[in-house]
Amino acid sequence: MLFGGEFRHAREAAGYSQAGLAKLLHCDRTLITRIENGGRIPQEKFIKQCDEVLLMGGVLIRIWKRVDWYAEVEHPDWFQRFAQMEAEAVAIRAYQVSRIYGLLQTEEYARALFTRGAAAGNPDLIEERVAARMSRQHRFLADDGPLLVVVLDESAIRRNVGGPAVMRGQLEHLLEVSRRPNIAIQVAPFESADLAPPKTSMTFIKLPDGHEWVYSESLGRGHFSDDPSVLVRHAQIYDVLRTDVLSGRESTALITSAMEGYSAHDESRSQHGDLAQEQLQRGRRRRVHRGGPRIPGPRPRT
Repeated sequence: MLFGGEFRHAREAAGYSQAGLAKLLHCDRTLITRIENGGRIPQEKFIKQCDEVLLMGGVLIRIWKRVDWYAEVEHPDWFQRFAQMEAEAVAIRAYQVSRIYGLLQTEEYARALFTRGAAAGNPDLIEERVAARMSRQHRFLADDGPLLVVVLDESAIRRNVGGPAVMRGQLEHLLEVSRRPNIAIQVAPFESADLAPPKTSMTFIKLPDGHEWVYSESLGRGHFSDDPSVLVRHAQIYDVLRTDVLSGRESTALITSAMEGYSAHDESRSQHGDLAQEQLQRGRRRRVHRGGPRIPGPRPRT
């Protein structure tokens, strides 16, 4: 594997053994071994640490970003097909129910999803899939990235995945990427009498030759169609949906409010924890006082 070879070369050039580098990075030597032989997809944060320790000046992280890590992860054929289209797309329009759209997920959010999904109990597979999902985002986050328009059902930002801290970071990320000129994010709110959102997610993929596909998922399967009648029907549903959902500015306000709610939840838990700790300490002090030595005071005169 190209990256593994470059990684090994950088380590040896810096004069470190696998065990020596692992000690500096506070990790197991087997992790270094698996990265070098191509058996493990490394996380970007870990490679940044390696780059600094090995004094590579950003070279390792630049190589890491150029690798198509997704090709290293096995997926069902239908999802592989979707990923190939996504990698070539000049425009993507999507509606997502229940969870944040994959191209907009943070690393922590994606890890929380995979941890409780089909990869649960397999740490290596979880990390590989997280790395794959993150690598798919690079071209859309580039300065000249393809158009990405995503309508999120409000349930996607309200469903607590990974805990308040993870959700707060996820929603902050949505606000950040929505400022990019090629990315638009809108929210389909719960409380809207005129809104009748689809029950399933859908994605429209436009390829460089102008050909367009619509993609949706059911349990364990993906569905593609480029039938003109199917495209027209689903496009009409999507376009009508976008006229009824919140505007970009309104969506930003709702996402911000939800993010603040997760922050308040975290602060409340912290305060409850501090209160519980204080009560525990008070209880301990009372027990110490009651069980301590008795010091006689002066006896009253009779």
